[in-house]
Amino acid sequence: MSRQSISLTPPNDEWLKAQVDSQEYASKSEVVNDLIRKAREIEAIRSRLIAAEQSGYSDRTPQEIRAETRSRLKRGA
Repeated sequence: MSRQSISLTPPNDEWLKAQVDSQEYASKSEVVNDLIRKAREIEAIRSRLIAAEQSGYSDRTPQEIRAETRSRLKRGA
């Protein structure tokens, strides 16, 4: 695992300490890694949403979309 040295503003440092003190996390590093994971998830979702918007509108009716979704769920796809 890579080690990094970062500088934090006093309010951010206090917030990190509070997360560890609440025993939700074992260390500041764990908090930072969790925040990065969440940011990466948000970035991936945002990318998929942008791609979906850029793909254009569907000619299918809402009923057709629901029927296809039900079919996929029944197949386990």
